[in-house]
Amino acid sequence: MTAVKKEHESLTFEAALSELEKIVRQLESGGADLNASITSYERGMALKKLCEDKLKEAQTRIEKITLAADGSAKTEAFPVSD
Repeated sequence: MTAVKKEHESLTFEAALSELEKIVRQLESGGADLNASITSYERGMALKKLCEDKLKEAQTRIEKITLAADGSAKTEAFPVSD
């Protein structure tokens, strides 16, 4: 496993999203040179994937509570759409 991948796995969703937002603002401002912009873009794409993966993981952990016809509660997996 690469150091970059390990670093990504240790980031929380909120930290990754915050860094991604910062990168987007930086790229939109156009203040960086081409090489720095490419590097930032690549980092941003990795952070985007991390955020998507963490959201999918969270969705699979959520259970939907439903009421049966007799009024009893039951849980079922939350439907995950791609």
